[in-house]
Amino acid sequence: MSIYAKMQQSKDELFSSYTTRPFYLPIKPESLPPLRRSDSSDTLEDATASDSSSTDDASSLTSLPGSTPSSVSSISERSSQANSPAPIYEDELSKRSEFFWTYQEEPHRTRRMQILKAHPEVTKLCGHEPLTKYVITGVVALQFLTAYLLRNTPLFSLKFLLTAYVIGATANQNVFLCIHELSHNLGFKRPIHNRLFAIFANLPIGIPYSASFRPYHLIHHKHLGDSALDADLPTALEAVVFQNVAGKAFFATFQIFFYAVRPMFVMKLPFTHIHLLNVIVQLVVDYVMVKAWGSKALLYFITSSFFAGSLHPCAGHFIAEHYVLNPTQAPLNSEIPPPETYSYYGILNLFTYNVGLHNEHHDFPFIPWTRLPLLTQIAREFYEPLPYHNSWTKVIWDFVLDDNVSLWCRVKRGVSSGSNQLITAAKNIDEAKTVRDDDNGDEDIEKSLLEKKTD
Repeated sequence: MSIYAKMQQSKDELFSSYTTRPFYLPIKPESLPPLRRSDSSDTLEDATASDSSSTDDASSLTSLPGSTPSSVSSISERSSQANSPAPIYEDELSKRSEFFWTYQEEPHRTRRMQILKAHPEVTKLCGHEPLTKYVITGVVALQFLTAYLLRNTPLFSLKFLLTAYVIGATANQNVFLCIHELSHNLGFKRPIHNRLFAIFANLPIGIPYSASFRPYHLIHHKHLGDSALDADLPTALEAVVFQNVAGKAFFATFQIFFYAVRPMFVMKLPFTHIHLLNVIVQLVVDYVMVKAWGSKALLYFITSSFFAGSLHPCAGHFIAEHYVLNPTQAPLNSEIPPPETYSYYGILNLFTYNVGLHNEHHDFPFIPWTRLPLLTQIAREFYEPLPYHNSWTKVIWDFVLDDNVSLWCRVKRGVSSGSNQLITAAKNIDEAKTVRDDDNGDEDIEKSLLEKKTD
């Protein structure tokens, strides 16, 4: 039996050893029953279960104790009270012109090592998910079929725009996040197969995207919050220009463009043969489609991509993942940084490869989307105390309308010496920009699996 087959058999045994909901469905940590092995009558210890606070799904709940209602919920009230710094006044927040800064190591590697020590079996969840290629093939086919059916529909007609928003944007958000999965080498065993299949998945977006996304995203994982390396962070210029309600509404509406353009200003990465292939394949397919079906078919793809990164419920994950939406609990000069990653356990995860389980994903980037809910269950005691979002739609609403929330509400890592200066904690910035083809974004797990293979 091959090494891969043995690993897959070990994963299947782990899945069957826990009683849980269907493997692909996320569930809020505090809603999980006590962990119970099917081969044992003993219930695993659950130190935080008795301390978890009750939740009210109808009201989108309350954030950390003492704050105003928001889309962020605190699972463990006692833990939050113990760790929350004293609140600051709202007029102080309204004048905010600086990011949150921390000297501390990014929390995901620390928690990853703690989880590996407490639950070494989670390494069995790592690896490739064959289901991904079938799901995205169906989504790509749906988008091409829809583009064909709309080939003669006026661009600004209600039918065209509504279809692009409801079907196209949801489908293309699925495409974006499939490329995200493939960037971690989670679709196939061989890295090159993930790169090539990502180019295929890219087709409904209408513009080449997949090859450029991967290196920036893996650097985001390894250097979270580093202003010289993490292209996911807004720049100080963006934070100044889009600070009021109108500016934030503009940013939320056109955020797909900011995510596309910003990386080129933060740092430049080499143009590789995969980038070239991505451009050639996309332009050839676009040309053939326009010749065969007309320009409206291609415009459907591009409009769908725009809506997917605009005021769309699924686009809420862009803001929800790392923005601090309860800044009243994070004083400007505190040595205790606010949480910088937030999960979401709602129904929209079904359309987005469980990207809402974002703390789990950053802790273990080499665990595919179908197994992240099981990670939440196995390591429940680590995830239950963390604040999470109830609604991606409300995240967008709060981001735009809450005067206390702005683009400044991100955690940066290093030493602040002025908002216009790029600061890096990396010892060698050129080395930090290097992304290997077999890089999964999770060096600790890579080393662990390598050691097991050599044994």
